[in-house]
Amino acid sequence: MKKQLLIAACTMAVAAIATAQQAPEAAAKPGGGPIKGASYIVDPTHTFVNYEMGHYGTTTNRGRFSTKDGSVKIDPSGTSGKIDITMDISSINTGVDLLNRHLLSKDFFNVAEFSTARCVSDVMTLDGEKVMEVNGTLTLMGKAKPVTLKAARFNCYISPLINRQICGGDFETTVQRSDWGITWGIPFGFEDKVKLLVQVEAINIQ
Repeated sequence: MKKQLLIAACTMAVAAIATAQQAPEAAAKPGGGPIKGASYIVDPTHTFVNYEMGHYGTTTNRGRFSTKDGSVKIDPSGTSGKIDITMDISSINTGVDLLNRHLLSKDFFNVAEFSTARCVSDVMTLDGEKVMEVNGTLTLMGKAKPVTLKAARFNCYISPLINRQICGGDFETTVQRSDWGITWGIPFGFEDKVKLLVQVEAINIQ
């Protein structure tokens, strides 16, 4: 039943977004904060993971992953919650086709063997109506390592398109890619340190 609700909510969100340009202009209404005990489905059309990695001490190499699916559950106290998001590593896009193919290879993400990554958190810190921090585990390349995502912004609103509460924000963290065994290029100019910029929106389904 829960899976059917998630699929239905996601389908509804995608349909609303696809028709947004045809809909009359309407302002979003304030949505308060995450609802105590509520469940949310992650909207894959508004949820992406961007990375930034230094390149020979000059420019910054950037790319983006799409998400496959995800869910958020706020606990009954409204002070914490759980997150489970799966990312589609094969969707990586840097804007350079040759680089995309290299990143998919065994030198980097080895997508033939590890096509997805997963971020799971059982500790979400809320301050009133704002999510401030998410502590969890990122599983990538078959290895699970702890990560802490800090909110750069967060808000909830009532969508004028689907008349449901949507909550989301921008979250950031910095990791060492070698922790997951991704070491190509580190000795000759590609930094180990990688900044992750996560944008996420989730739709209230109950």
